[in-house]
Amino acid sequence: MKLDHYDLDKLLLTAMKSEIESKDIYMKLAEKTKNGLLKNKLRFLADEEEKHRMFIEDIYRNHYPKEKIEIPGKSIVPLPGVDLTEETPLSKLLKQAMEAEKAASEFYKSLAQRFEDQTKMHNTLMYFADMEIGHFKILENEKESMERYEESDVYWPMTHVGP
Repeated sequence: MKLDHYDLDKLLLTAMKSEIESKDIYMKLAEKTKNGLLKNKLRFLADEEEKHRMFIEDIYRNHYPKEKIEIPGKSIVPLPGVDLTEETPLSKLLKQAMEAEKAASEFYKSLAQRFEDQTKMHNTLMYFADMEIGHFKILENEKESMERYEESDVYWPMTHVGP
């Protein structure tokens, strides 16, 4: 993903927007599922996205201390979204979220290049890129399980109730 022609402030605002939207989607997906384990994983992912947003916000405030943070209505960088409708099967929503996580990883790798002279910032953004791939893998495993469930149309409500 090439980000060279975008202003840094716009990229940081876009990153914050993406993290806010991702958090909201994961929380809505968590509400949609009856599976307790998946619900917890989705809440975990939402918390991770919030931590990313807070870090990006700190970067923004350090680089632009006099600027007010105004999240744009539309992202300047085309990133895949999740079409969260009631009719869409959960496995398809998870697949869309996987694509968004993959794109977020590429975004953070490219953004990290802007901070090559600032080792800590560069390494943290590269770590975010790795974390997004970790999120992708969590979603991939859950999607595969959900596809099996959707095929058999069986749900055991107490499956994830533990001691």
